Amino acid sequence: MSQASLSRKKIHPLPITLPIKGIYIAQNEISIGALNLIAFGALDLNYERILDKNSSWGVEVFIQALDKDSEDVADAFTKDLSLTGKYKYFFGDNYARGFYVHGFGMLSNGEYDETYISEPNGNGYYEYENYTDFALGFGVGGKFVASGGFFLDLGAGIGRNLFNDNAPTIVGQFNVNVGFRF
Repeated sequence: MSQASLSRKKIHPLPITLPIKGIYIAQNEISIGALNLIAFGALDLNYERILDKNSSWGVEVFIQALDKDSEDVADAFTKDLSLTGKYKYFFGDNYARGFYVHGFGMLSNGEYDETYISEPNGNGYYEYENYTDFALGFGVGGKFVASGGFFLDLGAGIGRNLFNDNAPTIVGQFNVNVGFRF
C-alpha cells in the first residue's frame, strides 16, 4: 500500500450500538425519574442496556434528598436510599420500545414507623426504626422513544421485602422517567 492510501484508511472504535440489517441501533440509555424529582425531591437515576430486540437490563439509584421531618414526603417514601436491578421484556415489533413487563430486585434502607407508642396521658407517637432489606417484585410499563433518541418511560411495579421485620412489607415503584438513548 502506498503512503497516501494508508493515511486515508479509517480505524473505527468498537461500536456502542447493535447492528440490525445494516442499521445501527443505540443500546445504552440514561434517564432521570422526573416524577420523583419534581413531586418528592428524590434523585432517581437510571442506566439501561439493551440486550436484544425484546430485552434489556438496568440499574436504578434512588436517593431521598428532602428532609422527611420538615417536608411532607414521609408517606410517599420510607426508603432513603435504594439500588435496584431490573430486567425488562418488550412485546411487539419495535426495538426495545412499547409495552413491557419487568422483574426487579431492590436493596433499600430507610426509616419505617411500624410501632405506635401510647403515653399514659392519652397522647402517642410513632417510633421510627431504621431498616435495610432486599425486595423482589415485578411490574409493567411502556417506553416511547423519539427518532432523536429522547424517550419517556412510564411504569409501575410492586414487590415484597424479604428479610427485615422492621421494613415495610410491600414496596411500590411508580416511574415517569425521561432520558436519552445512545
